[in-house]
Amino acid sequence: VQLQAYGGGLVQPGGSLRLSCVVSGFTFGSATIAWFRQAPGKEREGVSCMRQSDRSTAYADSVKGRFTISRDNAKNTVYLQMNNLQPEDTAVYYCAATARGLIRSSMFASRYYDTWGQGTLVTVSS
Repeated sequence: VQLQAYGGGLVQPGGSLRLSCVVSGFTFGSATIAWFRQAPGKEREGVSCMRQSDRSTAYADSVKGRFTISRDNAKNTVYLQMNNLQPEDTAVYYCAATARGLIRSSMFASRYYDTWGQGTLVTVSS
């Protein structure tokens, strides 16, 4: 199982980026796939996730209304559309997966995810 995240870059405040997480060797099935981020000097935090069985989604309060998670089964890819980016969104973003369908209270607990992508850097700066 491999996850490959890409799409990061430098963007001005108020701008947008779309991150992609390509999943190989893994079927969505009942899995949960999430995006985490880690800013310099801070702990990793959950940003958004999707339980594949019912497409139930969850978002961190800090990104609600600005970020959207989605998937394309044909491309085995999960996306994170990020709009109205702010400097505090600057971080390395990781996608993560588990074969389990996590309940909502567990979706942002990194210990439940056993496969991680390599991370992609998002920098929001003018």
